[in-house]
Amino acid sequence: MPHEGPDAPAIVKPLPPELFAVHGSCAETRWEALRDAGYHVPAERFFVRNHTRTPIVDAASWRLELHGSGLRNPRSFGYEELLALPAVTRDVLIECAGNGRRFFTDQQHQEVTGTPWRLGAAGVARWRGVPLAAVLDLAGITPQAVDVMPRGLDPAYVADGVDHGRVRRPLPVAKALDDVILAYEMNGEPLPPDHGHPVRLVVPSWIGLASVKWVGDIEVSAEPLSSPWTTEFYRMYGGQHPPQGGPPLTVTGIKSAFELPWEAPLAAGRTHVLHGRSWSGRGRITSVEVSTDAGATWHPACLHGGPHLAGAWTRWHVAWSPRGTGPQVLLARAADETGATQPLESPYNELGYLFDAVVRHPVRVINV
Repeated sequence: MPHEGPDAPAIVKPLPPELFAVHGSCAETRWEALRDAGYHVPAERFFVRNHTRTPIVDAASWRLELHGSGLRNPRSFGYEELLALPAVTRDVLIECAGNGRRFFTDQQHQEVTGTPWRLGAAGVARWRGVPLAAVLDLAGITPQAVDVMPRGLDPAYVADGVDHGRVRRPLPVAKALDDVILAYEMNGEPLPPDHGHPVRLVVPSWIGLASVKWVGDIEVSAEPLSSPWTTEFYRMYGGQHPPQGGPPLTVTGIKSAFELPWEAPLAAGRTHVLHGRSWSGRGRITSVEVSTDAGATWHPACLHGGPHLAGAWTRWHVAWSPRGTGPQVLLARAADETGATQPLESPYNELGYLFDAVVRHPVRVINV
C-alpha cells in the first residue's frame, strides 16, 4: 500500500532552516518560528519524528484492519467508511519523549544518546477524527480485552542489524477507550504525509510514540501485548532506574519554552515582551514564572486567554527591560493543576527521556 523507493526522502515537506533544525530523519521546530504561528502549529512548521521515513499512502486503497483475540467481530474500515462515522475535534499536543534531551548534556553535564532535541519536538494541532472507542465497539471489543496495539505503515525499523518491524506499541484498554482518536485531519485539512496521512492515532498526554502515524492495523488482545517499543525502547535506563529498565513510558512531563532564537540579541534599555508556551501531560497549566537574572528572582507571567487544556499548552508573556549588556540567561518554570512544578534538575536516564527541568535560555543584550 505505501509507495516508497530506496531514494525516497525521509521527510516529504520542505524544511527551510529558518523553521527547522534537521536531525537525520527528524526535524525540530525552531521556537522563534512559533512567535507568529497562533495557538495551533501549522503543518508546515510542525516537528517531524520518523523512525525511518515518511511513506506515501494512497487513501483510496488504505484499509484499517482490526484483529485479535479481544474482538468478537474482527473487521476492516476504508477511508471513506471512517470519514462517515461520527467525529470529534480536539486540541492536543504531541511531544517526542526525547524532547529536551540535549539539556541533560548542555545543562547537567550528563552523557545521553539519541536525537539531540532542544524543545522543538512538541506541537499542538487541532485534530479531527473518530474516537478509537467507537471503532473498537463496532469491531466487538470484548470484556476480556486488555491491550490494543496499533501498527504503522512506515518501513521497518532496523537498528544495529536487528529488524524490529514496523512501529507499534500497545495501549491498555482503559486508555484506548478513554480519549484516543483516529485522526484524519490536522488544523482543518487532511493529514499531510509527514504527519500520518491518511490516518494516525492521537493519544493525549502520552509520549508521541503512542500516537502512531500511518496506522494500518490494530490488534486487540485478551492477553498482554508487547513490542520492542515497550521491551527495549522508550524505557528509563541508568541512574536510579532498575537494571532491566523502568516501566514503558506513558505520560509526558511539564515544560516551558520561550519563543526566541537561541542566543537572541535584545536591545538594552528597551522593554521587550517575552512570549512563551508551557504544557504538562499531567494536567492544565496553572501558573508560569519567569526569571531574567538566572534564577535569583522570579516574576509571574501573564497567561493568555483561550484554551487552558490538559494535553495541550498555555501561552504566556512577560515584559522585561534589560539594563546591562552582555550574555544573560532567561528561565521559565510552570506549575500544573496537580501541583507539579518544573524542577531545576531532571533525573538522569541514559536515553535522555522526559527532561522536565527549567531550561536556561541564553540571550545577548546589546547596545543599539
